[in-house]
Amino acid sequence: MLKTKKFLLLMVVALMSILLLAACNSGEDNTSGSDGEAEGESENVNANVLEEIKNRDKIIFGVKNDTKLFGLKNPSTGEVEGFDIDIAKQLAKEILGDETKVEFKEVTSKTRIPLLNKGEIDAIIATMTVTEERSKEVDFTDIYFEAGQSLLVKKGSPVQSIDDLTKDTTVLAVKGSTSTDNIRAAAPDAPVLEFENYAEAFTALQAGKGEALTTDDSILAGMASEDDSFELVGEKFTEEPYGIAVKKGEKEFLDELNAALESLRESGEFDKIYDSWFEGLLK
Repeated sequence: MLKTKKFLLLMVVALMSILLLAACNSGEDNTSGSDGEAEGESENVNANVLEEIKNRDKIIFGVKNDTKLFGLKNPSTGEVEGFDIDIAKQLAKEILGDETKVEFKEVTSKTRIPLLNKGEIDAIIATMTVTEERSKEVDFTDIYFEAGQSLLVKKGSPVQSIDDLTKDTTVLAVKGSTSTDNIRAAAPDAPVLEFENYAEAFTALQAGKGEALTTDDSILAGMASEDDSFELVGEKFTEEPYGIAVKKGEKEFLDELNAALESLRESGEFDKIYDSWFEGLLK
């Protein structure tokens, strides 16, 4: 009987020791988990971009450097010029009180979202069409420009519309743009030759490497204004609404940009900038 009691006592002590040890380990795990979660949250929570902008007193915009009328580097001055550039300056004036409080970094259709998500730029204003797919990666402002996809050809070309594109007509386009997907859907038989940027694509068209170049009509109008031996043909076969993109979740900055855009429209400054670049060029 005594041995049984001793055995039971030893079992109780052993059980209590196991429970105590488990509780200690559980406490350590919970503490570690809590710290780890806090660290993870700290890493995942985006810094407030608007606060960073106001602290540095400058907005960094990703812009095109090769797109006449929207963002094109002037070789004589080294400055980037165009509609997107002028709008960006006015947005800086609305938000920071001075249109010179901007920095422009070159982006292409392929690099703009990665550069935004890495934090190298604050916003993208670079002929960027708002799409459902892109809206999964970035947040867009209200639409600030309505474009539509079209074709640019040599004057006198037999290609006069999307219906004239066949397996024997090569179409030039730019990597990472919606234009490439759209043209493949609209003219599935036509071979598509892609380039890194619009300057390369237009040079290829001038060199006869394709029968047509496709992108938004507003961009093609800029190319046609550079070389009057080329013209836009046919009707627009897509709608390409442009928005300014910011990182996901940056609602404060997005709201500021939308408010600034609205202010530019109400003051007439937006129309003034638009007319200075596009009057008489677009249908």
